Amino acid sequence: MGKLMVYLKGYKKETVLAPLFKMLEASFELLIPLVMVQIIDRGIAGADRGFIFRMGLLMITLGMIGLVCSITAQYFAAKAAVGFSAQLKHSLFAHIQSLSFSEMDVIGTSTLITRMTSDVNQVQSGVNLILRLFLRSPFIVVGAMVMAFTIDTKAAAVFTVTIPLLCVVVFGIMLISMPLYKKVQAGLDKILKITRENLTGARVVRAFHKEEAEIHGFEEGNRDLTKMQMFVGRISALMNPVTYIIINGAVIVLIHTGAWQVDQGYITQGEVVALVNYMSQILVELIKLANLIITVTKAFACANRIQDIFETEPGVRPAPAGQSAKKAGKREKGEAEEDKEVAVSFEQVGLTYKNAGAESLTDISFRAYKGQTIGIIGGTGSGKSSIVHLIPRFYDATRGTVKVDGVDVKEYPLEELRAKIGMVMQKAVLFKGTVRDNLLWGKEDATEEEMWKALEISQAKEFVETKEGGLEAEVAQGGKNLSGGQKQRLTIARALIRKPEILILDDSASALDFATDARLRKAIREMEEKITVFIVSQRASSIQYADSIIVMDDGEVAGIGTHEELLENCGVYKEIYDSQFKKEGRAG
Repeated sequence: MGKLMVYLKGYKKETVLAPLFKMLEASFELLIPLVMVQIIDRGIAGADRGFIFRMGLLMITLGMIGLVCSITAQYFAAKAAVGFSAQLKHSLFAHIQSLSFSEMDVIGTSTLITRMTSDVNQVQSGVNLILRLFLRSPFIVVGAMVMAFTIDTKAAAVFTVTIPLLCVVVFGIMLISMPLYKKVQAGLDKILKITRENLTGARVVRAFHKEEAEIHGFEEGNRDLTKMQMFVGRISALMNPVTYIIINGAVIVLIHTGAWQVDQGYITQGEVVALVNYMSQILVELIKLANLIITVTKAFACANRIQDIFETEPGVRPAPAGQSAKKAGKREKGEAEEDKEVAVSFEQVGLTYKNAGAESLTDISFRAYKGQTIGIIGGTGSGKSSIVHLIPRFYDATRGTVKVDGVDVKEYPLEELRAKIGMVMQKAVLFKGTVRDNLLWGKEDATEEEMWKALEISQAKEFVETKEGGLEAEVAQGGKNLSGGQKQRLTIARALIRKPEILILDDSASALDFATDARLRKAIREMEEKITVFIVSQRASSIQYADSIIVMDDGEVAGIGTHEELLENCGVYKEIYDSQFKKEGRAG
């Protein structure tokens, strides 16, 4: 948790003033029993009502000043804790955004959501309580013991035994419960994963009539989490009764010895009451300290989980500061003149995903020239998407070189590299807002004319015009109010609006009918800009007119060539083509 305290730097004043005002409140609280001594020994014993009244007013004054100090401390502590939490969330979110697909795959979305929300909130509560009670409670405990010794040394000896016993109990329970709370948070990750999958896949669950099975799975996970929480709760719950037993035992000893000392004339009745008051203050503060420790234990466990994310290094390293494609490109001067027209090249590229036992891509080599359309086809899991994910550096090749415009992609600043590329993923992802809002993701300063042009090329203009509001038509979260084909066309328009040098369509027309798919490809070919297009598809019809087709089979290139060449020379391509066309009764 200490490493995260850097986010409190902007709140130095608050982190000093909050404990300071709490210490002032504690100081006034420690004076109250001394006033009680005077009321009992002088006011009540001497039947001096005026003195009792004056001392009563003094007690009220001390209480009011303490209340003001407490409210002020609460304000500064809350301000610091909330500010700390906000900065931590911003920094954590920015770090998550810097992680590559590899780290996101390993960590998991549900875990990241838990750490961004539940874990950060726990740490915020911990910071708040630390600022308010971390100094106040020990100060009251030590201060009450010191004040007790100023009243009577022999009677106060009880405090020297009681306080160490209480510390053993409190810190012992803390050490036992801390690792258990970490397990509880991991269990919460699991529940969140189950919940997220069920909510996002609700239609699939119902389509296969798996409601009962999913409810059973959730209940089982929830039951395990509940058992774990109850086990940790029982351990933490021991703190209050054990501390009460110790404190009340000490009060009994204190009253017994105090009664004897009053009888012998060593101390007064008021001083015995003051000693009991100080012991009660210690009890109250240790209960607060116990609750503080439980919260702080949770906060430490959560802080360590957050720190784990910060310590996860991005697998994709950005180019050195000040690096640019032009500077990097100077190394390519010795290349042949024809290479200047190479948009993308792969040279003996291999890719192994994290924790994978074998390569997903092996010795991939090809060149894509500017203005060409490259088709990539193959069976499920053959590595089609893996190839195109290497171009914008969503993953980094584990061996070999991927170049864009003759420059190794690792030498580009990420922003510069990705500005050249328009990417349309397999799964169409749209954001809540309007059609205009979603298109502006592609280009922030896009004009209305550019938007309609992109919609026209992507074959989305027709259905956008029919919607109420046109560009201002509402898009639900995830595009739930649109059909699969409409979502895909909008995501293609979002990629086209930035006028990229390289356009990657990763199986992004799977929901389109053959006619719309054909019109889309024709419109892209007729664009004024000379762009290089990669079309990843399982449909032979979508890529058969490409300038070059790469056939993938189990992570390796099975063939490269035109449609006609591959039909003659590539058995894998011919098998795919025949299975799709002859089955439908189409001519070869």
